[in-house]
Amino acid sequence: MRVRHLNTATLCPMSARLVNGTGALFGRARMVCHCLLVETRSGLLLVDTGLGRGDVAEPIRLGSTWMRQASPRLDESETAIAQVTKLGYAPEDVRRIALTHLDLDHAGGIADFPHASIHVHAREHRCATQREGARADWRYIRGHIAHGPRWATFHDGGETWFGFEGVRALDDGDPDVLLVPLQGHTLGHTGIAVRTPGGWLLHAGDGYFFHGQIEERSHAPFVLRYFQRRADMDRAARVANQERLRRLAITQPEVSVFCAHDPVELERFAERDRVI
Repeated sequence: MRVRHLNTATLCPMSARLVNGTGALFGRARMVCHCLLVETRSGLLLVDTGLGRGDVAEPIRLGSTWMRQASPRLDESETAIAQVTKLGYAPEDVRRIALTHLDLDHAGGIADFPHASIHVHAREHRCATQREGARADWRYIRGHIAHGPRWATFHDGGETWFGFEGVRALDDGDPDVLLVPLQGHTLGHTGIAVRTPGGWLLHAGDGYFFHGQIEERSHAPFVLRYFQRRADMDRAARVANQERLRRLAITQPEVSVFCAHDPVELERFAERDRVI
């Protein structure tokens, strides 16, 4: 189970101090789209995809408001397919993509891997395809799924994993990749847990946005707090799951928890897991 940590889009919103917690008030911040490329027994698995080639080529489809606020770098070399290819793989080697959710900055690259099965929670699939839920028109991009993805939807399972209930394996009989319910940010939001030789990695998606939220129980910087509340579909569930993630990170040293957009976590885990 070799794991690589990829940044599949750099976001540069205004105010480093109010987004990253340090830096200039009027300087550009840095956020990332932290994805995993996992070598499994049945081929390559991507956990989230960030932005895709279509987004770089036609950024207007991401929406003018999101483009203005997130200010993505739009570098094709950061796309998942470019990084997979640079590592010497063919796009067809990516057999499966497991998504924490279908927001535009997590699902933009799925069209670059049309042969892959797309594993996503059934509630999330319904919200994206039927345009349900809070702000569906800006968070779910029609162009990301216009190619007709090979959906592999799932519901919550029946197992317990470190106190999280409803957990199921990505594949029957393979306990090394688990789907962990983390609803709140979206109704089908799901954490993806990967067993490695060094312990478990838990990609918590947008279950939180800032490393201090689970390390120290501190607040995220102002802009991230505002966005977190604005994007919630179920605030009570998100807050409860964030607290569960914090307890997990503190009490279970065999589980390494990280979110999708924190550059501090990406750099930390990319360096730590370089030899896995």
